[in-house]
Amino acid sequence: MSTAGSWTGRGNTPPTRVLLLRHGQSPLSVERRYSGRGDPELTRQGLEQAAAAATALAARHVGADGHIRTVISSPLLRARQTADPVAGVLGLGVTVDERLTETDFGTWEGLTFSEAAAQDPEVHRAWLSDSAVSPPRGESFDVVSRRVDAALDDLLRRHPGETVIVVSHVTPIKLILRRALDAGPQMLYRLHLDLACLSVVEFWPDGGASVRLVNDTSYLA
Repeated sequence: MSTAGSWTGRGNTPPTRVLLLRHGQSPLSVERRYSGRGDPELTRQGLEQAAAAATALAARHVGADGHIRTVISSPLLRARQTADPVAGVLGLGVTVDERLTETDFGTWEGLTFSEAAAQDPEVHRAWLSDSAVSPPRGESFDVVSRRVDAALDDLLRRHPGETVIVVSHVTPIKLILRRALDAGPQMLYRLHLDLACLSVVEFWPDGGASVRLVNDTSYLA
């Protein structure tokens, strides 16, 4: 059982532990292109990253009662190909939640940073500092935050005191970490998350939260 909340008096109430796993490498991530609602599959290296993450999760992370109970995934293929081996080694199925999909980057989908900046210089510049700004025909981080918050609220309500694995993308994972830290929107632009990295957050029923781990990739070495 986690002892992170013991000094606050929460020690007798187990938190919901959320293991946040980013998907493995895809062709667009190799080329550093905006990858939102497009649906590329994992590269060979990405599949190897997913397998390594699955082995590490099965060996190192258990719930308060000794079991990971649930694997929840974004519907996009790169997330499902990461979630499936994790669920497989744990003997679980995968629950798909559409709200955990990546940001819709609109007309920037598939472009590099420089290409998007050249195509829409003013919008791109504003987007880099304002979470209410959306890419052309895309969605803002504020919009993504609302759907991710709703997904997290449902998760916490359905899995109190359990350990849950969420396999998603860089923006939804950042948003869950931001909520746990009660941080402002600038965190979205300053936090780096590697491919196939693991972050761990605990949420208590009284609304408290504790970030236990961020951007762990030690199992990929």
